[in-house]
Amino acid sequence: MIIKEAKFLMSNTRVEECPAPDKPEYAFIGRSNVGKSSLINMLTQQKGLAKTSSAPGKTQLINHFLINNSWYLVDLPGYGYAKVSKSSREDWRKMINYYFQKRENLTCVFALIDSRHEPLPQDLDFINHLGTIGVPFVLVFTKLDKQSASKTESTIAAYQRKMRETWDELPQMFRTSAEKKTGRDEILDFIEDVNAQVQNP
Repeated sequence: MIIKEAKFLMSNTRVEECPAPDKPEYAFIGRSNVGKSSLINMLTQQKGLAKTSSAPGKTQLINHFLINNSWYLVDLPGYGYAKVSKSSREDWRKMINYYFQKRENLTCVFALIDSRHEPLPQDLDFINHLGTIGVPFVLVFTKLDKQSASKTESTIAAYQRKMRETWDELPQMFRTSAEKKTGRDEILDFIEDVNAQVQNP
């Protein structure tokens, strides 16, 4: 897929105020500081499209971007940021759950995982939750450039082992580096293939 146009549409906290559900939608989410904004900017080749920050927890809203006038990319708030109050975490949980369950054109969730860390309970809980509510998703391992290839493969294998304890079938997994543009073609090809299936069932 060649991205010719990527533009910001809107930010909000209410599913009812999201753009009309008339195009396939792909949501990106992960723990705070997983490199989500950098990945989105790398995929769209627009450096400032998604706002990056050295402070985790920057994204607090549902952010919609229109890609090639044919599909939506959604930047969702990160989870697991320790400096957020309990009530804020609960508000986040309700907003995200409502979005997942009510957004009828949500086609796939890209669950981002920092490839430098062994399986973390927060990530595993979130992955299992997606399975429980029946939302299609893939895993995206980020920050490959920060370590050796063998360490990345070790992390991915550890996630596969943990997931096989409860999952019959594992989701598709992508390896990415925003710095080196690793995984860009694979993710965009995946989206292109899914869009073709959605639009020509």
